[in-house]
Amino acid sequence: MHIMRSIRSLLFALVMLSVSGASFAQVFVSVNFGPPALPVYEQPLCPAEGYIWVPGYWAWSPVGYYWVPGTWALAPEPGLLWTPGYWAFDDGLYYWHSGYWGPVVGFYGGIPYSYGYPGSGYYGGYWRGRQFYYNQTVNNVNITNIHNVYSTTVVNNTTTVNRVSYNGGPGGTTARPTPEQEAAIRQRHVPPTSEQMQHEHAASTNRELLASVNQGRPPIAATPKPAEFSGHGIVAASHAGAPYTIPGNRISPPRPPNASSPRENRPENEPPRPETEPRRTLAPRPDVPRPPNASEKEGAPPRNETEPRMKVPSPDVPRPPSASQRENARDENNPRPQREVRPENPPHPQREARPESAPRPGKEPPPPNRKTPPPPNGAEERPH
Repeated sequence: MHIMRSIRSLLFALVMLSVSGASFAQVFVSVNFGPPALPVYEQPLCPAEGYIWVPGYWAWSPVGYYWVPGTWALAPEPGLLWTPGYWAFDDGLYYWHSGYWGPVVGFYGGIPYSYGYPGSGYYGGYWRGRQFYYNQTVNNVNITNIHNVYSTTVVNNTTTVNRVSYNGGPGGTTARPTPEQEAAIRQRHVPPTSEQMQHEHAASTNRELLASVNQGRPPIAATPKPAEFSGHGIVAASHAGAPYTIPGNRISPPRPPNASSPRENRPENEPPRPETEPRRTLAPRPDVPRPPNASEKEGAPPRNETEPRMKVPSPDVPRPPSASQRENARDENNPRPQREVRPENPPHPQREARPESAPRPGKEPPPPNRKTPPPPNGAEERPH
C-alpha cells in the first residue's frame, strides 16, 4: 500500500512539473518594434563543473528593452539542456518565447547566440550519466579544474552573418523548426531556476542595462554566475551588434473604451431619440376671423394638403346668384366664413367642406336672356 502511494505521488509530481514547464513556454509579452541586435562580448570563465552556458538576451519592461547578461547556470538536474528564449515577429508584433530546460535543445528562432548556440541545436557539450562534458572549442573552461572536455569545431551554416535578435519580420532570421525541434516542443519542459529568475529581475532594475541608455552596448554583458553584477569576472560588451536608434513609435496607447466617432458624440444627459417619434395631436384652434388674403379675395380658399378635408355632397341643381349675393361679392370687407374646427382624432379623415364658389368681383354674370313676345296673330310690325 505504501509503495502504491509513493508511485502515485511521483506520477502526480511529474505531471505537475510538465504542466508548469509547458505553461512557462507560452507567449506572455508582445511589442510593436523589434529588439536591438545582440552585442559582441567575451564569455567569462566557467566557474565549476556542472554549469551550462545560458546566453544573454534582450528582455522587455515598461520602460523599454533591457539586456539580461549571459551567465553560467546550474541545470535543475543532470541530463537537462538549456533552450534559449527568442523574439518572433507575427502580424505586426514581436512576441517573446521564453527559454526552458529539457532533455534536448529545441527551436530558438535561428538566433546566433554563439558559444555553442549557432542558431540551431547546441554544440557546447553533452551529458554522459551525471557528468557534463564541455566542448572547449566554443566554451571558456579551465582544463586544470575541469577535466571533462573535448574539442569539436562548430560551423555556422547561416548564409547571412549578422547579430539579429528576432525571428521573422523585416531583417529577422528566416529559420523554421525542423521535425526534430517540433517534437522537442512536445517533450518535457522545466522552467528557469530561481537563480535565473533572480538574475533577470536584477537586470531589469539596473538602468545601465536599458537599450535606450547603453545604445545596444551594455556595460555588463556577461557574468560568471547568476545575479552577480559586480566583482571579478564581469564582462562588458566590446561593441553593439548593429547601430541602435530608439524607435519613434513606442507602444500604441490603448483606445479609450468610451471613444466614439464624431457623429456619435452627444451630451451625456441627452436621452437617445427613437428612430420614429409618435406625432403629437394638436388641439383645435380657436375660431378667430381673419382678413382674407389674395387667394380668398378671388374666391378660391387656400388648400392645406396636410390637413384632412371633409367631403360634403354637392347640391343637385346649381342656383343662380341673387342680386344680394352679387352685391356682397363686390364688398371686399366682407369677412370669410370661419375655419372649420378639425376633429382631434378623426377615425377616418375626410375631405373638408368647400363653400360654394362665389363669383369673382368685377365679373358680373350676364343677365338672363329675355325674349320679346311675338305680336298677336303672328303678324310682324312693319313700318308704314
